[in-house]
Formats: sequence, C-alpha cells, structure tokens
Amino acid sequence: MHSRRELILATASAAALAPLAARAAVSATGEGARLNALFDALFQEDLRRNPEGATQLGLDKGANADLKSRLRDESSAGIAAGRALNADQLKRLKTIDRGALSTTEKVNYDTVLYTRETSAAVSAFDFGGGGFGPGPYVVSQLTGSYQSTPDFLDTKHKIDSAADADAYMARLSAFAEQLDQNTDRQRHDAGLGVIPPDFLLDTTLTQMQALVVPADQSLLVTSIARRAAAKGLGDSYAANATLIYGEQIRPALERQIAQTKALRARATHDAGVWARHDGEAFYRAALRATTTTGLSPDEVHKLGLDQKAEISARLEGLLKAQGMTKGTIGERIRALYNDPSVFFANTDAGKAEAIAYCNGRLDAIRPRLPKVFNRLPPYAFEVRRVPPATEAGAASAFSQGPALDGSRPGLVYINLHDTHEWPRWSLPTVTFHEGLPGHQLEGGLALSNTALPLIRKAMGFSGYAEGWALYAEQLADELGMYDDDPLGRIGYLRAQLFRACRCVVDTGIHHLRWSKEQAVAYFVDEDADAPGYATREVERYCAQPGQACSYKIGHTVFVRGRERARAALGPRYDIKAYHDAVLGCGRVPLDILNGVIDGYIVGAKG
Repeated sequence: MHSRRELILATASAAALAPLAARAAVSATGEGARLNALFDALFQEDLRRNPEGATQLGLDKGANADLKSRLRDESSAGIAAGRALNADQLKRLKTIDRGALSTTEKVNYDTVLYTRETSAAVSAFDFGGGGFGPGPYVVSQLTGSYQSTPDFLDTKHKIDSAADADAYMARLSAFAEQLDQNTDRQRHDAGLGVIPPDFLLDTTLTQMQALVVPADQSLLVTSIARRAAAKGLGDSYAANATLIYGEQIRPALERQIAQTKALRARATHDAGVWARHDGEAFYRAALRATTTTGLSPDEVHKLGLDQKAEISARLEGLLKAQGMTKGTIGERIRALYNDPSVFFANTDAGKAEAIAYCNGRLDAIRPRLPKVFNRLPPYAFEVRRVPPATEAGAASAFSQGPALDGSRPGLVYINLHDTHEWPRWSLPTVTFHEGLPGHQLEGGLALSNTALPLIRKAMGFSGYAEGWALYAEQLADELGMYDDDPLGRIGYLRAQLFRACRCVVDTGIHHLRWSKEQAVAYFVDEDADAPGYATREVERYCAQPGQACSYKIGHTVFVRGRERARAALGPRYDIKAYHDAVLGCGRVPLDILNGVIDGYIVGAKG
C-alpha cells in the first residue's frame, strides 16, 4: 500500500544495493552522475523513514539492520518531519540542470520530481492516512496500523534466527506505540471536522474488535510462537509476546476502539469527502495523485459513461450468442449467477479449490507470454486467500510484489469472504489483472530492471500500475485465454464494464454528492455486482477517493498509445517493442508515459 504522505515506497539501503546502483549509473556522467548521486541520497532518506518498506523487499539488513526492529513513525511530529524532508528533497531536485540530462535521465528526473510535488500537494492537507493512495481518514476499514501491521508482522517479517525474533518483539512494542499515534491523529483530524461516515466506522469497529481476543488467540502472539518453535528458539518468545500483547497492545487497541466509538456518535451518513473539511479540494488533489493526469472530476465522469456504453455494446453481442436476449445488460449478467454450478463452495475447502483454480490460470498463461513480451520477470508468483481476520474490510483482490532477492514470491490475494460473489467465470480476469501479465509481471520487470535507478524501482503510480493491469486483462483475451471459455470472456468484459462504472461512481460520490446507497445500487443495476461486493467497493472509494478511477484512465492511455504507435509505424510496428518501451521506462505518471510513447514512435521511425 502507498502512504498518503510518502508516495514512494522506500525499500532498500544504499549499502545493500550498491552493485545494482553501479550498474544503473554506469554510463552517467556530468549532470547525470550528479542526479544519480542525489537519487541514492533520497532513496536512503526514504528508507530510514519507512522500515516496513525495507522489510517488505527483504532489505532490512547490513547498514540498515536496525530497521527490522522498527515501525514507521506516524505521530504528528513524524508526519511533520516527513513533510519537511519532502520539501528539502524537492529543493535539492530543482538544483539539477534538466537540460543537461539524456532522454532517459529526463524521464527519471521528471518522475521523481513529480512524486515530490504531488506529495507536497497532498500533505498540505493536514489530515488523513495511507492506503492505496491519498486517504482522508487516518483510521478506517482500509487505513490505520491496526489493520495492516498484524498481517505485515506475520507474513513479511521473516524469522530465521534469534535476532529476527528479537526484532519481532521490538516491533510488537512499536505497534502499540503506532496505534496510539493513529489514535492521536484521529483526534486531531476530528478537530478539523474530518470524521469518516458512520458506515465506515461500523466496519472499522467490527475489524478492531475482532483483534481484541485472549493472547493465545491473537495472530501477533501465535505467529511468533509458531515460527520461533519451528526454528528451535524455545518458548520464551511466546511468553514475552503474551505479556506485550496484554500490557501494551490490547490497551492501545481498546483506547483506539473507545476513540472510534466516540467519533461514531458524531459521524454523519454523507459518503463523499466533499462533506469534510477542505473535501472538494482534497478530492481534486487525490484524483490527480492517483490518476497522474489533469482530468477534472467532470471529465472522468464522462469518460466512465462513454466507455460503459462501448463495453455494454460488446457484451450485448456475447450475451445474445448465449441465448440471453431479454433484459438489461446487468439483468442478464445477474442471471448467470443463478446457476449454482458456477460457484465454489462457501467453505474452507471450496475456497482452497477456488485459489487452486486461480493458480491454474497463472500456469496456463505463462507459456503464451513470450508471444508478446521480450522480457519476463525472474520471480515466482502465486495466488492466496485474503486472511479471514481482515477480509470483511479488505479490497476484493490485490497484489503484493516479491522480495527483490527472490526470497518471497509475488502474491495475489483474492477476498473470498463469500464465494458466491465470485462465479468461476469471473476469476480468470482478476488473476490475469493481479498476477500475469498484470501487476506481478509489470512490477517484477521494474524490480529486475538494472537500467533503472533504485529510487525508480520502488515507485508506484496507481494510474500506471492499475492501467497496465487492466490492459493486461485485454492482452489475456488477445492471447486466446477465452477462446474456449465464452463465459470467461463475458466475465472479462463485465470486469471492464465494472472499471468504467468505477469512474462514474467515484466521481458520483465525491463530486456529484451521491449517497452510499445510490452508489451501491448503480453497481448492482449496471453490472450485476452482488450487493455485498458492491458495498465493499463503494466503502473502499469512500475511504480512498479517486484511486478507483485510475484503472480505466490508465488502461485508456496504454490502449490509445498502442493504437497511436500502430497507426504511425505501420509495418514497423511490433507489439513486443511497444511493451519494451512502456515497461522499460519503469513506473511513471500517465502524463509522462504519453511522452515516452511519443518518443518510442519517433525512434522506431528511424
């Protein structure tokens, strides 16, 4: 997830990755060498502010081994320090003579500069928290350390030695402190009039209260107990974790629950951020940060409506071919849900079968990828189920990148809270989106690209990443993954329809002042979402304004860029070369990506 204030995920120490840095900068001289040296400094500074990022990529070692015992400082003082650091980094970046840089170096410079300028614009709003993008609420069903840190400690903090276990224990105490920092920020934000809507707080409280259990049932305790025992480290860690949970973490959780209950008593039902302090301005900033374009809310709304009409026309033909001729598109897609054979059982065994099916789809597409890609990432990838403890408020599906050293695979998570929200025909396209050729391929190529400065490897832009993943769904169809699966193709187009509707709904909530109920009904009526699924999606948009729009906008840039290249190059057009261009530049804002595509076209013309 991306922090609201730190749009770059700092992930590695300069010492640990010096060999890669040298390869990335080997040809740089003059101003380019100065730029790379500055990038190294910024990268290290970001790393020191984001210990979780270092651990996530397996780089909390060497000179930065102390980070394995720490968590991010989310206090008001920590946030102010982050804001000051960003301002200083921006000042140093502006001392670079852009005109003296090579074309590639200019892309690197413009991209890093963009992150600092965007971070400054977003952090000017002195409220909110992290998540998939800028979020107005420090604690919600999607934001706050209460919902991210336990899973992080269980799945990302490796325990191979006593030192690793000691670091885990230090992080348990830091977690209690982080919880209180979040609670203090909740109080601060409420003083500004920034309180989540009542329905978000209801879900948040449900998730929080599920964490307040006897110590021997807490994931924080059982994780260290299980893993320390497996490494022969004895049972003292379990005993000490039990004490820390009882004396520090549980009281901090209870304080946060009490604060959240107090806010719930003051909350309104207004879904959109427009109803909060500086809400309209915040939405414009969030929309720009997540889509990385200058599109206005009205322009995004229209794009969603236009593409919804185009996709619906394609679905009309496919549904008629299945003998389904009556009713709206939504009504006919909903009728597909009436066949019980298309669902996996809503049991642990059925959910395991669904995950196995998704992993099978990854296996099936792998041998087809060389037809359209010159490079494939060297990492392993797999699909897993969202942990049951957090699935009630988690996104429907999401992806986490691999460790840079390959020690942990890239992971695709599917939320199987209710398998009846996931007919079999809907699962392939989400697997291609989150896995291959989607997030995991794009992210894996970025991580393994030795031509990119390290600071660029760790960046994430929702418009680029989600746009690519949606484009990857289209590539899967073009590679023939639905040639013998007509319902799967309907599922793919229905997913495209859903992303177009996201643009309509997100702008509807935050710009046109739709209610939660109106937004849920739109999804249910227009693309046949199950009510529970639609509700979680709408609640996600309420907590993370703008991010849902990035998918279709980004997809549009990739597709239109490909069409532009094909028209301009004629017989010289090569899809592998196009993919090399748009992936080889690394993750960039969409406004910069359009320039990269134009540069590729000019170069290919010769």
